Amino acid sequence: MVARELLAAPVEAVVANHCYGMFELAALHLAQQPPNLEAARTAIDAMGLVVEGLGARLGEHATTLEDGLTQVRLAWVKIAETGPAPDPRAEPAGGPA
Repeated sequence: MVARELLAAPVEAVVANHCYGMFELAALHLAQQPPNLEAARTAIDAMGLVVEGLGARLGEHATTLEDGLTQVRLAWVKIAETGPAPDPRAEPAGGPA
């Protein structure tokens, strides 16, 4: 039954769904305290290989995926250069007031 549903779906949509999963995986690793840059980079690189490798063959999903890839790459660079944003739940350096 699942195989039948998968075969009935447009292949571009199925591949795009996997790319969204790689985007989410990268974002989750970037959001960790501290961020796991290597794991995020692997997910970003995998997404890039699919998105850039297939390009327009991804149909209506191509532009959205390219934009998402750019966004997650920029986030990786920003975090790698400056470090993660401080956790707003963390106590101040001097301890609780």
